[in-house]
Amino acid sequence: MRTLLIIGSGDIARRALPLLRPHWRILALVRHPEAAARWRHMGAIPIVADLDQPQSLARISALADALLYTAPPPEHGNIDPRLRKVLSQLAKTASLPQQIVYISTSGVYGNADGKWLSEHAPLHPHSPRAKRRVDAERALRSFAIAHGSALTILRAPGIYAAERLPVSRLLNGTPLIDAAEDSISNHIHADDLARLCAAALHQRRHGIRIYNACDSQPLPVGQWYDKLADTLGYPRAPRLARAIVQQQVSPGLWSFMAESRRLSNQRVLRELPGCIRYPTVDHLLHQL
Repeated sequence: MRTLLIIGSGDIARRALPLLRPHWRILALVRHPEAAARWRHMGAIPIVADLDQPQSLARISALADALLYTAPPPEHGNIDPRLRKVLSQLAKTASLPQQIVYISTSGVYGNADGKWLSEHAPLHPHSPRAKRRVDAERALRSFAIAHGSALTILRAPGIYAAERLPVSRLLNGTPLIDAAEDSISNHIHADDLARLCAAALHQRRHGIRIYNACDSQPLPVGQWYDKLADTLGYPRAPRLARAIVQQQVSPGLWSFMAESRRLSNQRVLRELPGCIRYPTVDHLLHQL
């Protein structure tokens, strides 16, 4: 049985774990002993290390045939030093992961004024958050080309699930943009993203492949929140002019609200079939 190293032991990795266990011997990098105990209980072998402490990463070398990387970059800067340190450590031995799956963000495309985008669209990151992801993608591409590893990049938009809905924004009355000026957003259910990770690892393809890891129904941001409010019985958020909303929300939140694009998921549906079981947000809202 081949060995898979998971770096980024968050929600998506935990959801993917039951799909991966039958096919892989799984190592999971964790920061704390408490997390190590949880992952051991779930059937993985924990490795205690810290992505911000390079000396602790020496133990990840020459361990795995494949790498699933779901860890986020730091909160500041335009590069991802965590990923770069991991790749530097992996490259120190001749035994390298031959498969890498990385969860990126659709924010790498920047604002497209609501236009449809395929994976061939140029990258125009605007926010530092998106620039860090572009840096990570470029570092991974260089690593894969230099060492002959297969690389899959899953560009995910807003991730949701019954346990991770943006309810606080409704409760706080955070304003939304008027419908006539609203941005278009894209979504992916957390379970579907976990299935895409497992399917990408199962492919064992060569070269570099990129996917828009999203569902089939882009929505105006306000429409998504209206649907959520109506389903949960909360008041709808107030709608204001675009310029006024920008003044009233944080720069970080505005970086999400300002960009507008429609992502095509045709490649995912064609090459990783059966993974998108929530093709629209309505499928979850009906369950709720």
